[in-house]
Amino acid sequence: MHPVVVYTLSRLALFAVAVGVLYLVGLRSFPLLLVAVLVSGLASYVLLSKQRDAVSERIATKRRGPGNS
Repeated sequence: MHPVVVYTLSRLALFAVAVGVLYLVGLRSFPLLLVAVLVSGLASYVLLSKQRDAVSERIATKRRGPGNS
């Protein structure tokens, strides 16, 4: 599967998990979304470094093109 798709789906899954957990804890409405964005962002920074590296490698390879080294 394409690294960008894997990374994006992983980020969305982390956000959904954060929303679910924070909802169960008692957060509602706009604060729920704000805190979920922050929590999922921090979690993705720690948990998705391998996927992020794969995405950046894919972008770098595309930018170099077929004739460039």
